[in-house]
Amino acid sequence: MSLMFLSTFLAVVLAGCVPINPDRASESPAFDQSRIVETGLNEIPKAATPYFATIPLGISPGVPEPDDNWFTVKKAELGELLFFDTLLSRDDTVSCSTCHLPEKAFSDGQAISTGIDGRPGRRNAPTLLNRAYTRTQFWDGRAASLEEQALAPLINPDEMGNTHEEIVLRLEANEEYRHLFKEVFGGDEIKIDQVAKSIASFERTLVSGNSAFDRFELLGETGAIPESAQRGLALFRGKARCHLCHLGSLFTDDLFHNTGVSWGRQPIDLGRYEIVEREYYQGMFRTPSLRDVDLTAPYMHDGSIETLEAVVEHYNEGGNPNPYLELSLRALHLSSQEKGDLVAFLKSLSGSNWQRDFGLETPGSL
Repeated sequence: MSLMFLSTFLAVVLAGCVPINPDRASESPAFDQSRIVETGLNEIPKAATPYFATIPLGISPGVPEPDDNWFTVKKAELGELLFFDTLLSRDDTVSCSTCHLPEKAFSDGQAISTGIDGRPGRRNAPTLLNRAYTRTQFWDGRAASLEEQALAPLINPDEMGNTHEEIVLRLEANEEYRHLFKEVFGGDEIKIDQVAKSIASFERTLVSGNSAFDRFELLGETGAIPESAQRGLALFRGKARCHLCHLGSLFTDDLFHNTGVSWGRQPIDLGRYEIVEREYYQGMFRTPSLRDVDLTAPYMHDGSIETLEAVVEHYNEGGNPNPYLELSLRALHLSSQEKGDLVAFLKSLSGSNWQRDFGLETPGSL
């Protein structure tokens, strides 16, 4: 397990970046990659180099954080270690990163994720980028915070299949983890809510912006996106009606809608209705952010649509008819060129800041 992100996170301040909670940021010891602690359970790299969190161009300043979990560097570093550690799963084979891979923009490239013992999950793994800004988590919004979200997969029998009690026992048996938890939280006892707070703190650093679109829209760099993407932007805000649900800096209304995806298949996934049992919520799922959407195929809550071209066609046809279909959906009658222009615009939304933190290639101008 390599600690790539926090050793370089935001060492390079991008144009248009602003600080996040500088009064709460703290420094940490220098990172020596040759120093690995043999624990008997897992190898844990030492803490990363000091960093100062920033917000990239196009993203609202200030990452939201709960009053009981203020951001600190050391807590985020601990969270990253936990995020990539298979120790948290029942059989030590699955980590958070199994379903949220950096190279897949923190999704996993599968229609449905796979957990311990090769067990299939129920839904597609969404990206974790910019999730700090959403009001609720999961496709059905059943978690009210990143902290709550972080705990759920640990005990899901089809994901990590563990128990909170066993996880705490394993961490307390690990000398290095005992030291890190005490350093971050104080006290000699590790608690499961501290695990959640650490992972959530790391996830709040996963912010993506400074896309080609941002440079075109906010900096006036007319050559940042090609003419086809510019035409696609006009369609997005006009004839194609995408902006009705995909709005704001994250291109999402953070609400739930029924677009007919998978409706009629058995068993029916009722989505938001399973959380809020009101009839009109049947088949509703969260509107995903469109940032970095080119990197997170396949699409929709069930991963049933493989390409952006197919996504555009789904909406061009007005969705899949059902009794609870979103009222704003209708056939769009887009031409082949218009559909291609929309896809070109969507591809311009890939950020160019977070990849370098994981040694990945950053997109240039399209």
